[in-house]
Amino acid sequence: MGKLSTILDESTISFIRSQAMFFVASAPLDAAGHVNISPKGLDTFRVLDGGRVAYLDLTGSGIETVAHIKENGRVVIMFCAFQGHPKILRLHGRGRVVEPGEAEFDELRRPFPDLEGVRSVIVVELTRVSQSCGFGVPLFKYEGERPQLEAWAKQKGADGLKTYRQNKNSSSIDGLRGLR
Repeated sequence: MGKLSTILDESTISFIRSQAMFFVASAPLDAAGHVNISPKGLDTFRVLDGGRVAYLDLTGSGIETVAHIKENGRVVIMFCAFQGHPKILRLHGRGRVVEPGEAEFDELRRPFPDLEGVRSVIVVELTRVSQSCGFGVPLFKYEGERPQLEAWAKQKGADGLKTYRQNKNSSSIDGLRGLR
């Protein structure tokens, strides 16, 4: 049932492109720290090449994934087929956070749509690509994207988002460094 690789082939890339959402999991080095998993949607994921992927990190109430990646780089991204043939895809790798103002930010940001509230691009160098059956994943009907996140970010405006990030995204729940 399972399949292992270290790179993405065309079939796997096609599967990724057909998914409406993904999950990102990370953890701090301290075993007493909090493990985090975040659902992601909108048009925020890209395959850069067979060994690298990236996603847009949009402003939110927490900063756990960014803080964990900055601390130790460990991250896993999971896609589940909620429609069609059952499949679970996990992309294990070493992540890095690229923030606005850094040399490569504009280039990494370019392939994504112009979404409100972008706070960074997360780039992951893949170390393990695993596929499993997904027989236990239920079927769900995709109805569309929720408009609230973009509307909230647009209403805040650039200055409001900057203040929000300073107040809510400067450190994780475990006190790890978040955004600058």
